[in-house]
Amino acid sequence: MAAVLMTCGPLGAAQGDEARGPVTNLPLPRFVSLKTSEGNVRRGPSLSHRIDWVFTHRSMPLRITAEFGHWRRVEDNEGQGGWIHYSLLSGVRTVLVEEDMAALRTRPEPDAPVLAQAQAGVIARLGACDADWCEISADGGDGWVAKSALWGVDPDEVRD
Repeated sequence: MAAVLMTCGPLGAAQGDEARGPVTNLPLPRFVSLKTSEGNVRRGPSLSHRIDWVFTHRSMPLRITAEFGHWRRVEDNEGQGGWIHYSLLSGVRTVLVEEDMAALRTRPEPDAPVLAQAQAGVIARLGACDADWCEISADGGDGWVAKSALWGVDPDEVRD
């Protein structure tokens, strides 16, 4: 595993610099989503490695932690994962609601009216985020949810 982690960032990167993938030059780690309804996750970055895991939820948010050729090392909200072919991944950002009955509010404010509640396990499309709130949409509804109730967005991430 240590050898894989060493390939994550550019050689000679100064401490504090954002790690970049050696294949895409995109930030590591970063979030993506599963493009298909089924994705084989392998022990290593090739078809010859055994399948350890199968992700079965289309649009499931995943965190890319490493790159090797056409393969990406991913993990889910529980830290489970392995290597998956890049063609099974999408740049569309989604999140997983981790707090049961998370309130979807009209505005990014704790006292804003509640539009709906989301059960834990709901996968939603990610919209704008400020320091503490993210706008999400799922099943035709949308609203603002406390960022702390979500997995698939970094705590310090801000999105327009």
